[in-house]
Amino acid sequence: MQRRNFIRNTSLSMAALMIKPPIPMKEDTILGQGNKRYKLDNHWSQADVAKYPVNDCHEMIQDSKGRILLLTNETHNNVLIYDKKGKILDTWGHEYPGAHGLTLFDENGTEVLFICDNARHQVIKTTIDGRVLMTLDYPKETGQYTKPEEYIPTETAITPNGDIYVADGYGKDFIIHYDASGRYLGYFGGRGPEEKHLLNAHGICLDFRDGNQPNLIITSRQQNAFKRYTLSGEFINTISLPGAWVCRPVIKGDYLYSAVLQTNSRQGQHSGWVTILDKNYKVVSNLAGSVPNYVDGKLDEMYQTIKCFSYPHDVCIDDEENLYIAQWNSGKVYPYKLSPVI
Repeated sequence: MQRRNFIRNTSLSMAALMIKPPIPMKEDTILGQGNKRYKLDNHWSQADVAKYPVNDCHEMIQDSKGRILLLTNETHNNVLIYDKKGKILDTWGHEYPGAHGLTLFDENGTEVLFICDNARHQVIKTTIDGRVLMTLDYPKETGQYTKPEEYIPTETAITPNGDIYVADGYGKDFIIHYDASGRYLGYFGGRGPEEKHLLNAHGICLDFRDGNQPNLIITSRQQNAFKRYTLSGEFINTISLPGAWVCRPVIKGDYLYSAVLQTNSRQGQHSGWVTILDKNYKVVSNLAGSVPNYVDGKLDEMYQTIKCFSYPHDVCIDDEENLYIAQWNSGKVYPYKLSPVI
């Protein structure tokens, strides 16, 4: 898989020589800064590993019933459904060996899911309990793909009218646009030398915090950045996040949350953390990471300071502002829960 090649083939930067190594987490350690501080519970999940195994824990969402849904590429049970106390309520799914992206959408009062499967090279729309409603194959209509294997979708974003944006984050980094019925509408992004291009377009979300101009926020992970686009695919600007291999952006209230897979200066060394940005796209807290510091409007390079995460891959924020952290390639660990410190 391409992301494994990213980690294996990249070398450490010279910045590593100037950064202090992370310290082990103590039991009473509080993560984060300012008004976004959290206490970690790394034993939240009560799942029996023999009955409910996981492999890579990729993404999580909360549904309208308050349940927490976890997507894993373990085909014994691709979706694990928890209550907020960590008790397993149900499981489903055996047919998603490359399960990666999980998006929840309220479709006229009925909740549906969009699953991106790396191995199947498809996006699959399902009911909340797993019945398949629609499958999107590789986008040959773009003229950019000659076979399914070139297309490795990682995430979707769905507009209120049902339009679908698919990020081909491990393939060619294009963003593919469909209407609610799956009819192809166009594409943008892709790799290239201009700022509007993407490199490892791992995640995508809709940002409605500015009511006058909803826009798309897209991960450009190898460039340590999010990039903003209009809904028609016109580039707006770059949100630079030096040092951070950010995963998908998740918006809750006024804040944007993202798991950071690893520190730029310590690639391949289980050096991730979680970052939080305010409505102005300014980093206000790093959970297990360095204090965000801006000099003349530019953010200093960020890095892991407390060793409590391996490769965090997603953040789910529940209705009580608790965070749930899914981790990739981390020894098949279940998600962690972080509770706000008041």
